[in-house]
Amino acid sequence: MRRRLLIIPLLVLALFGFAIAASGCGDEPTAEAKEGEPLELGDLEYNIQITRELNRFSPEDAAYLEGAPRLRPNQEYLGVFMQVTNAGDEAAVVPDPFRIVDTRGRIYDQVRLDNEWALKPGTPVLPDETVPGPETVAKNGPVEGSLILFAIDQAANENRPLVLEVPGPDEVGEIVLDL
Repeated sequence: MRRRLLIIPLLVLALFGFAIAASGCGDEPTAEAKEGEPLELGDLEYNIQITRELNRFSPEDAAYLEGAPRLRPNQEYLGVFMQVTNAGDEAAVVPDPFRIVDTRGRIYDQVRLDNEWALKPGTPVLPDETVPGPETVAKNGPVEGSLILFAIDQAANENRPLVLEVPGPDEVGEIVLDL
C-alpha cells in the first residue's frame, strides 16, 4: 500500500516534467538576436547598424526615401540599416521578404525601393563579401548599411518590442529592434 502511495506522486511529477519540457517546443525561432548582435542564417550573417524613424521632410532622410510611396494617414517610415556578409564558400542572395512584427501580431512588409541606399532582394552576396560593398553610397554613408524600409502604423511604437523577421534557407530568424 505504501508503495502505491509513493508511485502516484512520482508519476504526477514525471508527467509534470514532461509537460514543461513539451511546452518549450513549438513556433519559437531557433535563430534570434538583438539589434547590434549578428544573426546567422545559413551562410549569411545579418548585422543591423541602426534602426530609426525616417522623415521625408528632413534633408538627411530625403535621399533614403527617394522613390518611396506616400504614407497612409497615421503611418510613419521606419528604416533598418543593415550589412549582410556571406561566410560561405558559394554565392548567395539577399532574401525576400523582410518583415516587422509588433507585440500584437501586426505584420509590416518591407517597402520596395530602387535607390542607392536600398537593400534589394536578390542582390548577390559573394563568398567573404559584404553588402553594401565598399564602393557604394550606402557603405560610405553615415550609417554604413543598406536600407530596408517599412511603413508602419504610428501605434506600433506602443507595441514594442518590434521584431525584424529575416527569411533564411531553413528557418526564419528574428532580430529584436532597438527603438
